[in-house]
Amino acid sequence: MNQKPERKTSGRSAETACGIHAVSALLSARPQDIYKLWVVSDKRNARVDELVSQARDLGLVIAETDRQRLDRLGGELRHQGIIAEASPAPVRNEQDLAAATSNLDQPFYLILDGVEDPHNLGACLRVADGAGVHGVIVPRDHASPVTPLVRRVAAGAAESVPVYRVGNLARAIQQLQKQGVWVIGASDKAGQSLYQTDLRGPLALVLGAEQKGLRKRTEALCDALVSLPMAGQVSSLNVSVAAGISLYEAVRQRQGETT
Repeated sequence: MNQKPERKTSGRSAETACGIHAVSALLSARPQDIYKLWVVSDKRNARVDELVSQARDLGLVIAETDRQRLDRLGGELRHQGIIAEASPAPVRNEQDLAAATSNLDQPFYLILDGVEDPHNLGACLRVADGAGVHGVIVPRDHASPVTPLVRRVAAGAAESVPVYRVGNLARAIQQLQKQGVWVIGASDKAGQSLYQTDLRGPLALVLGAEQKGLRKRTEALCDALVSLPMAGQVSSLNVSVAAGISLYEAVRQRQGETT
């Protein structure tokens, strides 16, 4: 017999966070938004028990259930015995981006132009968190939203890194430039290497989707284009790998390192 899908708590709009890292980040960042914590009732991981204790101290609703029900709640996501249901995270837009930028001395952003794969977005968020960026900027259309899968892959970074979903990416780039942010795009057409480029100061690095690259309009708006040197046979890198290389070269320069 087919199982009925699980009903969201009290009919409220909800998002799910699956797995230890995602739930831990949600408990730390937005505990007030959590409706219910679902946990497996038997053979629990010690780290799950720690999160249950934390949730109990916060007065959250905790429901113990079997693994089959957690499997249904999590869908295809690996839940590790714990799932949180919460109200959706606040959506940040162009106005929020402009306000945040005005309050930063050295803005440091990652812009993703048309990255539709949730695995790639999640991996980029994780890299961005490690590099200490102030936000990841994505277009509202033709790009992955922050889904439960993105949260799972991001391993907590979806809560720690602000994501700005903008209606018009070109306009958002132009606004950043008006606020003194240098916008540098990664393109295999560029003659200048990433490693020959000054990445200090207010900066937004722009990466396109794998194989597609930057859209022409986005490319034309960049203050400079740089390439990532490729010494082997492949012609391109996964966008999250390219993000890691680019962001950490910027971090190296911004920390004043020379080696």
